[in-house]
Amino acid sequence: MTKRKNYSPDFKAKVALEAIREEMTLAELSKKYGIHPTQIGTWKCAAIENLATAFTRRGSVAEQVQPQNR
Repeated sequence: MTKRKNYSPDFKAKVALEAIREEMTLAELSKKYGIHPTQIGTWKCAAIENLATAFTRRGSVAEQVQPQNR
């Protein structure tokens, strides 16, 4: 049995940003990074849903959006 892969938040953000740009398809990104297209789509949705937290003030409590099940 193989061990699950853990990806760093920086790597997830990099891949999600490429998916948001839509310069390559999810299948092409999947082949490039060796990650399942569904996983890339999940990271893309999470990045888009939590994008507003990047613009909150540091002292305020950020309300984080949980990914929706599709």
